[in-house]
Amino acid sequence: MDSATSAFVAHRNLLFTVAYEMLGSVADAEDVLQETWLRWAGVDLRTVRDQRAYLVRTTTRQALGRLRTLRRRKESYVGPWLPEPLLTAPDVAEDVELADSVSMAMLLVLETLTPTERAVFVLREVFDLNYDEIAEAVGKSPVAVRQIAHRARAHVAARRPREVVPPAQTRSVLEAFRRAVETGDLQHLLDMIAPDVVLLTDGGGVVRAAPAPVVGADRVAPLLARIDAAVSLQMTQINGYPALVLRRDGKADTILAVRIDGGLITGLYAVRNPEKLSRIDREIPLSR
Repeated sequence: MDSATSAFVAHRNLLFTVAYEMLGSVADAEDVLQETWLRWAGVDLRTVRDQRAYLVRTTTRQALGRLRTLRRRKESYVGPWLPEPLLTAPDVAEDVELADSVSMAMLLVLETLTPTERAVFVLREVFDLNYDEIAEAVGKSPVAVRQIAHRARAHVAARRPREVVPPAQTRSVLEAFRRAVETGDLQHLLDMIAPDVVLLTDGGGVVRAAPAPVVGADRVAPLLARIDAAVSLQMTQINGYPALVLRRDGKADTILAVRIDGGLITGLYAVRNPEKLSRIDREIPLSR
């Protein structure tokens, strides 16, 4: 393995995570990595002082360009848009900060930032890059980056889950939730979800899904209780936390992730768009 390839492979997980947290799409993150590699392969390494910083900078710039395109595409998206589910290895769950940063709930909060705010927040809060490095990556002055970081941090703090829920607690809640769904126990479901719970279903206009958020336990619980008995519910590890994969005839039909606040489920994220599920059974789980 030549030195350029070796350096890229050594930092690949980092670069992928940067791209994924900025884009919320596995497919687009992989495309960004491909573009980064093509540029990296043509660089004279003797001119690169810090290979990690150079690769992160290139990845960020590529992701920013793609993010602006994706935002225009989302404007015509049919129904709620959810991040593409990302298979994660157990060691990601052990890193509480990393697991929280790639969670469905956090990625949806990041969607409310501008592209530059999102890049600055990810690089500073998740990967702890210094302001000078971030400034080079996003094409701003260090002073401007500090201001953007402060604004983004306050924005995210006001919208993120109030507490970081340990994966073990999420698994316990999901196990009980699965039993309630499988038995159609409506009262048990009502006991587990918050009165103002929100269900988002992403079908991409391809498969059946609610065209708008479903709000309130009295509306959400009956929908969950009617899940087809022919569908199997299996525990898996998605976006740093336990989640459920609903399979029909052995094929992934829905990925269901949850947000938990105060011991109750406050958010349910059901990804049904076949394009977003196409890689679930063949992708290699992200690890630290």
